[in-house]
Amino acid sequence: MADFKTGSVLANEINFHYLEMGEGPLALCFHGFPDHAYSFRHLLPDLAEAGFRGIAPFMRGYAPTQAPKDGKYQAVLMCRDVVALIDALGDGEAYLIGNDWGAGAVTGASVLAPEKVRKLVIIASGRADRELQMTYQHLKGTWHGYFFQTPQAEEAVAHNDYAFVEEWWRDASPEWDIPASALASIRETFRKPGVVQAALSYYRARYRPELQDPSAKEDQDRVNAGPVTVPTLALHGTRDRPKRLEGFESENMDRYFTGGLEKVIIPGTGHFMHQEKPEEVNPRIIEFLKR
Repeated sequence: MADFKTGSVLANEINFHYLEMGEGPLALCFHGFPDHAYSFRHLLPDLAEAGFRGIAPFMRGYAPTQAPKDGKYQAVLMCRDVVALIDALGDGEAYLIGNDWGAGAVTGASVLAPEKVRKLVIIASGRADRELQMTYQHLKGTWHGYFFQTPQAEEAVAHNDYAFVEEWWRDASPEWDIPASALASIRETFRKPGVVQAALSYYRARYRPELQDPSAKEDQDRVNAGPVTVPTLALHGTRDRPKRLEGFESENMDRYFTGGLEKVIIPGTGHFMHQEKPEEVNPRIIEFLKR
C-alpha cells in the first residue's frame, strides 16, 4: 500500500481524519458503506502523479473521524461536511469524487455550493425514479437499508468478525477477486468502537424523521430537487446490485445533472469499481479532471 500522509482537521464541528498524497489543486475523495478512506488507495497516488493534492477523509463516525456530538447522520449533513472540508483543507474550491454514500455527499455539496466545486465525479451512483424504486428487483438490491432499521442489525453486522461486511462486498462486486489485505483493512475499521452504529445510522436517518435535523430541512429539500450545475463524470459498472444500472441510465438522472453529464459504463465491474479496475477507472477520472 502506498505511503500516505495522514492528518486531521475540524470541519462542521467534527474532527475529520484523512489520507493525503500529492500537491496541487485539491481533489477530495469520499467513501461509502461499508468502506473507509482506503477505498481510494489506488486513486490517490494517480491523482498525485497527475498534479493534484488528493485527500480521502474518513466520513463522519468512521473512526478515526469523530462521531457527531448530536448523533445526527441525515444525508444532507454529509453534504455540509463536504462543503466545510473544501474550506478547511483548501482555498475554497475543490474537485469532488465520491462512491456510494460519498457520491451522494459530493452531489449534494455541488447543489449547496456550486461555486466551490470545480468538477464532480460520482462512482456507482444513479437516480432511480419512483416507478423503478417500487420494483421488486430494486427493493431486493436495497434490502440492507431496511434491515438496518431493526434492533438486531448491529449484532448481525458484527457477527463472526464482520463476515456480513465481506459478504456485502462480494455481493455488490461479484466479479472482483477481493484482496485479503483489503478485507483485513475494512474489518480493522469496523472493529473500532462506534463505527457499526455510525454506519447504520446513515440508513436509519434516511427513514426515521425523529433522527433528522429539522434545521437542515431546507438544505435537504434543495439537494433533493437539484439540479447539479457543475460538469460531472458518472461512472458505473454492469455488475452492481439489481436495477442500479437502470437508475444510472435513466432520464431522471439526466434531468438532475444540467451542467454537462458524461456517463461511462465499465463492463464487469460492480459497486466498488474504482478498487476493482483502477487501471481503467483512474485514467478516465484524471482525464476528466484535467480537461
